[in-house]
Amino acid sequence: QAQLVESGGGSVQAGGSLFVSCTAPGITSNRCGVIWYRQTTGKVREWVSSTTYDSATIVGGMTTYRESVKGRFSASKDKDKDTVTLQMNSLKLEDTAMYSCETYGADCEYRYRGQGTQVTVSS
Repeated sequence: QAQLVESGGGSVQAGGSLFVSCTAPGITSNRCGVIWYRQTTGKVREWVSSTTYDSATIVGGMTTYRESVKGRFSASKDKDKDTVTLQMNSLKLEDTAMYSCETYGADCEYRYRGQGTQVTVSS
């Protein structure tokens, strides 16, 4: 299995923007969905966003977000760079967490699960 490279993250004041990315061969495959999770110390990992794999009716997949990040976060794929990205705007203190990506799908031949990238939002 090829190595997944995670990048981005960092520290920012509330209201600022950051991104987190995952780069790996095939991670943007049409047969793979991508899930973004986040986790803070001592808490259960929570779902942030999902982009489904392509289907007969949905080309490019469909992306959904948890309610608290709707309108602020945006997930995308760059096939030329084998990279998926979660762009985070208007960050809030409660967005502080370790963010990770994971691929899924019965026909997904590129299964990845990231270790996580830290995002810290301060007041």
